[in-house]
Amino acid sequence: MDNAAPRFGTDWPSARDQVSETEWQARLELAACYRLVEAYGMTDMIYNHITLRIPGTEHLLINLYGLLYKEITATSLAKIDVEGNIIWKPDTDYGINKSGYVIHGAIHKARPDVAAVLHTHTRAGMAVAAMKEGLLPLNQTAIRFVGHLGYHDYEGPAIDLSERERIVRDLGTHDAMVMRNHGLLTCGATIQQAFNTMYQLEMSCRAQVDAMAARTELTLPSAEVLERTAHLYQPGARRPYGVLEWHAMLRLLEAEARSSGFPPYWV
Repeated sequence: MDNAAPRFGTDWPSARDQVSETEWQARLELAACYRLVEAYGMTDMIYNHITLRIPGTEHLLINLYGLLYKEITATSLAKIDVEGNIIWKPDTDYGINKSGYVIHGAIHKARPDVAAVLHTHTRAGMAVAAMKEGLLPLNQTAIRFVGHLGYHDYEGPAIDLSERERIVRDLGTHDAMVMRNHGLLTCGATIQQAFNTMYQLEMSCRAQVDAMAARTELTLPSAEVLERTAHLYQPGARRPYGVLEWHAMLRLLEAEARSSGFPPYWV
C-alpha cells in the first residue's frame, strides 16, 4: 500500500527549459489571463476554464483542477490534446476537470480560427443566463453583441461528449455565447481578444442586472442604431480587441505581484 502523501503543492520547478519558446510564450499569456479574470472579479473558486492553443500544434493549455486563479503560473498549466488526454503537467496529483475539454475541446476542434476559449460562472452572467430575453442592448457596451451572440440551452453539467456538436452549433461563427442557466463563454483568435470580449460581456450583464433592479422603465435604441453600432464595434471594422489594453493589463499584474503573497504568473 502506498502511504505517500498526495502531491498538492504549487512550488514547481520552472518549465521554461522543458518547452519550446513558442509554448512558453503561450503559457505566459494564458497565465496572465487567469490572473486578470481574478483581478476583475470573474472567478468561481477553483472552477471554470480558460484554454489556449499552442501555436503550430493541436495541443491546448488548461488550468490544473484545484488551483485558485491567483495561484496559476506559466509552469502550472497542463498541456492536453482536444480529447482531454494530458500530454504534460507538473509533478502533482492535481488533474484537469472533464468539463474543460468537453466544452473547450469542442470549440477548438470545430473552429480553427479560435485560439482561446474562456468560460465563467459570474453572478451577473448567471443572472442574465437565467433571463428569457437574454442580454438586452441597454448600453453601448451591450450593443456590441447585437447579432453577434449565441445561446446554448442547459443540458446539465458539461460531461456528455454528445453535447459538443450542439455547443458548436449554438456558438456558430460568434465569439461570445450565453450558456442558459449556466454562465458565459467567449473565444477569440488571441487570448487578448477572448479576455476583452469576456470583460465587455460581463460588464454588459452587470449593467443589465443593475438597471433591471432599479425597477424603472428601460429605453432601447432604434433597430437601425443597434445594427450600425454593433457593426462598428466588430474587430474587422476597428482595431483588434484586447491588443492595445494588454500591456497595461500586464503592468497591473506586475504591480499586484509585489504585494499579493502569491507567485507571479510568469514563473
